[in-house]
Amino acid sequence: MPRSDESIRRALTLDALGTIIALEPPAPALCRELSSRFELEVTEDQARRALGAEISYYRANLQSGRDADSLADLRGRCAEVLRAALPIGPILRQVGRADLTQALLASLRFAAFADARPALVAARQRGQRVVVASNWDISLPAVLEQLELTPLLDGIVTSAQVGAAKPALQMFSAALKLARTDAEHAVHVGDSLVQDVCGARAAGLEAVLLRRDGGPGPVGVRTIATLAELA
Repeated sequence: MPRSDESIRRALTLDALGTIIALEPPAPALCRELSSRFELEVTEDQARRALGAEISYYRANLQSGRDADSLADLRGRCAEVLRAALPIGPILRQVGRADLTQALLASLRFAAFADARPALVAARQRGQRVVVASNWDISLPAVLEQLELTPLLDGIVTSAQVGAAKPALQMFSAALKLARTDAEHAVHVGDSLVQDVCGARAAGLEAVLLRRDGGPGPVGVRTIATLAELA
């Protein structure tokens, strides 16, 4: 039986990375960037380990990317973490921070999942307002703009902007404000049990866990394998 208009949530909030967009494998790209820019040859395993250190540092410090200046500083610090984790050689020592930062950024490429755009379109057709709420620095709007997803959104909230990361209540409150509704009329979808499901439930939203590997979710948690299932 079709759902009544009253039972359809007025707003859909979504996580970004792992939910509507994916990070393409960065290690091969970093190898190419280091080779073409600096004639520095590293293996994919070496690049992967260095990127692992950089990503861990970024996740712990992404809140500091609040504006253009602080974002540039954060990216520079991430580049230095990358440098420290790569095989040290005369060439790498001579590479300036700005140049290494550009090589790092060129290695981080995002793509929209195939089901993202249709799911956003379907939500808009259902009359839902759509807001992305993600633990990210202030560059997320530019990423979504580049992927041509912005026209399908009613708003974007980042943890750097709010000053708190999911599962913090502030993130969901900011998303609901952009969606112009309250928690009982919104559903949140994300790929993290703690950040997305637990955070959304604590804020009073219905929560849906996205498991793209098709695996089962915890008992009592609505779990989907693709955003198409939201329909």
